[in-house]
Amino acid sequence: MATRRTTQTAPYRCTECGWTTVKWVGRCGECQQWGTVVEAAEQTGIVRSVAAVAPSAQRAARPITDVDTRDTPRRTSGVAEFDRVLGGGVVPGAAILLSGEPGVGKSTLLLEVAAQSARAGGRVLYASGEESTAQVRLRAERTGALHEQLFLASETDLATILGHIDEVRPDLLIVDSVQTVASALSDGAAGHPSQVREVASALIRVAKERNLPVILVGHVTKDGSIAGPRVLEHLVDVVCHFEGDRQTSLRFVRALKNRFGPTDEVGCFDMTGDGIAEVPDPSALFLGHGDPVPGTCVTIALEGRRALPVEVQALTIDTTAPNPRRVVNGVDGARVAMILAVLEKRARLPLSQHDVYVSTVGGVRLVEPAADLAIAVAIANSLKDRALARGTAAIGELTLAGEIRPVTQASQRRTEAARLGFSTVVDAEQRTVSAALRAMDRFAAPASAETAPGF
Repeated sequence: MATRRTTQTAPYRCTECGWTTVKWVGRCGECQQWGTVVEAAEQTGIVRSVAAVAPSAQRAARPITDVDTRDTPRRTSGVAEFDRVLGGGVVPGAAILLSGEPGVGKSTLLLEVAAQSARAGGRVLYASGEESTAQVRLRAERTGALHEQLFLASETDLATILGHIDEVRPDLLIVDSVQTVASALSDGAAGHPSQVREVASALIRVAKERNLPVILVGHVTKDGSIAGPRVLEHLVDVVCHFEGDRQTSLRFVRALKNRFGPTDEVGCFDMTGDGIAEVPDPSALFLGHGDPVPGTCVTIALEGRRALPVEVQALTIDTTAPNPRRVVNGVDGARVAMILAVLEKRARLPLSQHDVYVSTVGGVRLVEPAADLAIAVAIANSLKDRALARGTAAIGELTLAGEIRPVTQASQRRTEAARLGFSTVVDAEQRTVSAALRAMDRFAAPASAETAPGF
């Protein structure tokens, strides 16, 4: 067997990108990540060639035309909104990574998934490395997630968790979280990049060998990215992100990666004192209530594949300050500044003499350009002190030339608007923002006797 000698010249290696250096540094010189440079494994200095092994008949390479294209059977998790994000259910042997900010409700959601899966007839093993079994039991009592087929274990040792798998033989494994579990086969404390990689690799190997779906909870860094080595996201089959605002009870689950389904689905949940509840139709959450008010307009936004009506509110106030205030909440401030410039130049609205406040209802954040026209209409109606009649919505992207561009999935937005009772939708058919504002004037609600007339 042919051999050759090699020398070790770089005893330290970055676990993220593989960059090597002769001495330890706190920050990788290639990917600029902190704390990822670790001591490389000692090499023997001998590289041996690998002998070829004939594959078995089951693993032999076949023409792609002979590969079975039938869908992999899925099993429902019992939570319809979670199944929607996964693409229709949990695939046997799938490795799912769920990340999110601390306190957003990841453990509460997965405890509900575990309880519903147990009620459906499957055995579930919930391994918690952050809480004791008594703490998990107390939360399960509060949320109504008690079931005899739901097994709890408070472990941070990988070998012990694998022993629990052999003993319980679950149909679903939940590990909360992967950053709290350590393996004796790897150096470093729990949460170290090498430990996270070793623990995830071992659990995913067990998942593939036993057709056991595994859900791993992942921590996030202060910038919102998943903590640990980037290889963790490559190893798993599905990456989901659980997000929400602490000031509101609404929560979203988004699929960032999915080998078994689409990545543009969104699951909606409502965090309550009794646990987490599904919101199959969140349309009413982002709409105001009461009589029409000047300075409001509804747009149809897309969250993944889901069309949602969102009310935009604007308020304009006369000012003598040389620099009028521009305050936004739930929308992009730079986008609002551009819309104000377009209204000032193309629609001849004297907005440079007014403070402008723009916000959304329900804590939702609008980031797509399709909300431009609704923001413009809300600002113009606040300036004119006119309210839109019920059942009127606006969809469209504004250009600097004052034109209205069509938006993606326009037919789906119109269908959702019609389902919710919006009989009038102003969009790109008006061509310019001036024409759209004139069209909106025709749909103005009767002026209130308490409001002053517009300019």
